[in-house]
Amino acid sequence: MLALALGGCASRGGAPDTSRGSYKVGNPYTIAGRTYRPSEDWSYSETGQASWYGPGFHGNSTANGEPYNQNLPSAAHRTLPMPSIVRVTNLSNGRTAVVRINDRGPFASGRILDLSKAAAEQLDMTRAGVVPVRVELMERESRVVKDIAVNGGSAADQLAAIQRLPAQSAPVMVAAAPPPPPMPVAEPPPPPEPAFVQATAPAPTAAFVPVVATPPATGGGYFVQAGAFASLDNAERLRASLSRFGDASIGQVTGPSGVAVYRVRVGPYGSPDEAYNVRGAMQRAGHNDSRVVTD
Repeated sequence: MLALALGGCASRGGAPDTSRGSYKVGNPYTIAGRTYRPSEDWSYSETGQASWYGPGFHGNSTANGEPYNQNLPSAAHRTLPMPSIVRVTNLSNGRTAVVRINDRGPFASGRILDLSKAAAEQLDMTRAGVVPVRVELMERESRVVKDIAVNGGSAADQLAAIQRLPAQSAPVMVAAAPPPPPMPVAEPPPPPEPAFVQATAPAPTAAFVPVVATPPATGGGYFVQAGAFASLDNAERLRASLSRFGDASIGQVTGPSGVAVYRVRVGPYGSPDEAYNVRGAMQRAGHNDSRVVTD
């Protein structure tokens, strides 16, 4: 079942990734005033909120230099080694997936994992967007992919090695556990967060998008501006894709020709160092035009 969980999704992504592998733990870094300290924590287990990211990042480089493939079961974590293997359990329905850590994030408050689209589908969480999960590092599998990556083996090599592990050494998994019995009175689920609207969903219209003015810089406030648009719909789509990096907002200003311009920004931050750290994370995710501004 471990082989099915890792290999089944790889087949949907077309040809396997053949880029050379690398192993990275990384130095401490600070995002939005919080310092993260990557480490090899072979006993890691944590419960918290997980989100997912997909089409907007497909093909961009991950934090360890691989191309992000939304059709493979992978995830972003703030401190675990890259690559490493974790078991993720959706606590709202009991579904479990085995995924490979190859990126850094998420940096939105309260979230501990950012899953690929394929992993989110295995956990049946694409509609909810954010769900409670338990994340457990799989030490034996993680050591296997580490050894392969250190010697230049690609992501495909690593996944193939995991599939070849003896059946008795693979963990017992529940690939699709039945959902818990319904409650006597079912309340409608909350609407999905904008950051996780699927590509097939209709784009939000201006009639339902709250436009807020970017707050003025006070006491050394710094923002990361990702773009400016004449179209509010385009600005809202970009704002939705930035929520994993912090508080994203749209500010309306008047351009030189009198036309409304919608600026998409993340922040504010109390120091330029914090803002530049966030900008770096955004650029690694493909937002190459991001820049730090103070007004």
